[in-house]
Amino acid sequence: MERRRSGRRGLGAALVVVAVAGGAAACSSAPSPSSSSGTDAGQASAGGGTYTIWDPYPQFDDTSDWVKLLQSCGTQAGVTVKRTGYDTTDLTNKALLAAQQSNSADILIVDNPVVSTLAEAGVLTSTDETKIDTSASSPNLLAAGQIGGKTYGIPIGANTLALYYNKDVLKKAGVAATSVKDWASLTAALAKVKAAGKKGITFSAIGTEEGSFQFLPWFWGSGAQLTKLDSPEGVSALSLWTDWLKKGYAPNSVINNTQTTSWQEFATGDFAFSENGTWQLANAKKAGFEYGIIPIPGKDGGAAPAPTGGEFVSIPVQKDAARYAVSQKLVTCLTSTDNSYATDTTLSYIAPTEQVQGKQVTENPELKVWVEAVKAAKGRTSDDLGTKYPKISEPMWKAMQAALSGAQQPQEALTAAQAAAASAIQ
Repeated sequence: MERRRSGRRGLGAALVVVAVAGGAAACSSAPSPSSSSGTDAGQASAGGGTYTIWDPYPQFDDTSDWVKLLQSCGTQAGVTVKRTGYDTTDLTNKALLAAQQSNSADILIVDNPVVSTLAEAGVLTSTDETKIDTSASSPNLLAAGQIGGKTYGIPIGANTLALYYNKDVLKKAGVAATSVKDWASLTAALAKVKAAGKKGITFSAIGTEEGSFQFLPWFWGSGAQLTKLDSPEGVSALSLWTDWLKKGYAPNSVINNTQTTSWQEFATGDFAFSENGTWQLANAKKAGFEYGIIPIPGKDGGAAPAPTGGEFVSIPVQKDAARYAVSQKLVTCLTSTDNSYATDTTLSYIAPTEQVQGKQVTENPELKVWVEAVKAAKGRTSDDLGTKYPKISEPMWKAMQAALSGAQQPQEALTAAQAAAASAIQ
């Protein structure tokens, strides 16, 4: 394991790798910033009553429930909250630059893969330092914010991937959704769908982090580990996808599909299955056909570990450590059981605690499959990979592209990917 960088020596390097958080549509984002304050972090005086919060939800303005919650938490803590919403990648860059200038916001809400980048750059405090209670959070979700034995923040919610299916297409093909238990039964279902004159499955295999995000459930579901891309298990996962293309069970368009364009294909009503996330639920209701959702199956059965999306609420390092006490109150308020249900409903997330997950399912039984998927999910930077993850992900998506395009066989592509990843993380 690489030695963790201390202080701010890693800030310059960190600015180079912030792109890991972009690409995957697993977090709430929008293209332009919206500020409820018109200020930046530097205008919060060290001993004053104003605390700044930066988040990746620019789609929410001052009238939204989200901003009202931030203001309410500030009132409860006896301070004024000044909030700015940024696009995800823009937020990460601004957080790194602000730290260089000793001008950080009091609270950052960032995409979970970014936590390790900011932590290794010395931007974030650990929960040990700020006394944030993370005990109620699901360990698999909390792991995305852990590195070197320390935890840097608390998850505000999570989303992940599952398989949407078109009930009418499956019915006409004589396939019961409940029969899909593993890779073999899924592939058999795709064969029946094709024989019935319909299309099988669509997903995103684009050559970006978005493609890696969609490949990971199959990669992890094979039993493979990111530290050994070319293991027999990893090769079996890539072979599954390439075989689907060769047999016409998946369209060649997956090579260029984003999660959005993949969903648009499914929305035509011609496909049996679509790999996509919780963020498509509203679109599914407007699709014009009956749909269902099942977990992505592991190779030999059970739910495959899908990658987690969603954000962490973290406290950046401040020159005046006395500010942490109020910041801790704000974080606790934002992630409390009382507020978590409303927040995660607004963000279309699954709550990070079992208690609130139970309430979500009671209020909306359709979320049961998503709760199950989140419970089986895994952070991309988990297993203490931290900032090694983007150096592994890029060779992996390049291998996917090479194999799916027919330029290389899966074994050859992943062998080259493993060599590139091993060289990059030395």
